[in-house]
Amino acid sequence: MTIEELDRTIRAYDGVRVLEAQDDLFYLYDPAADLPPERQQPFATIVTGDHYEKVSRLDEPGAWRVNIGLTKTTYTSLFGPVPTERDADWVLDSGHDYTARNTLMPHPFYASQYWAAIVNPVDLEPLIPLLDEAYVFAARKYANHQARQTQ
Repeated sequence: MTIEELDRTIRAYDGVRVLEAQDDLFYLYDPAADLPPERQQPFATIVTGDHYEKVSRLDEPGAWRVNIGLTKTTYTSLFGPVPTERDADWVLDSGHDYTARNTLMPHPFYASQYWAAIVNPVDLEPLIPLLDEAYVFAARKYANHQARQTQ
């Protein structure tokens, strides 16, 4: 799988807005394109370099990582309880090798917020249910926020 294939797949969801920074892609559910900056939380990201951290070795040629925000239920069914211990570089100790390729694992920094990551995924098919869930969860949060604003 390529970044372009995954990007096309995520952009195909209705109401998705994509923010770009340093060749990284941040996918938001924002059908009206009116979310204020403080509410712009992506449901998935594609990171193409070591701009934010070095633990995944994304500086290696061809390396990139997809990150997906999961529900607590799905996250814990896949990985168990969220890690809470951090090392000196603030990396969460999940017991996973964050440099492993094509391996679904807790996100090195955001696992405590139920994010998963996979460096250089090979096959799109196993990611689809996770992306679907992340998208639906983001849409539900958006709808809940909109409902509260009109009350």
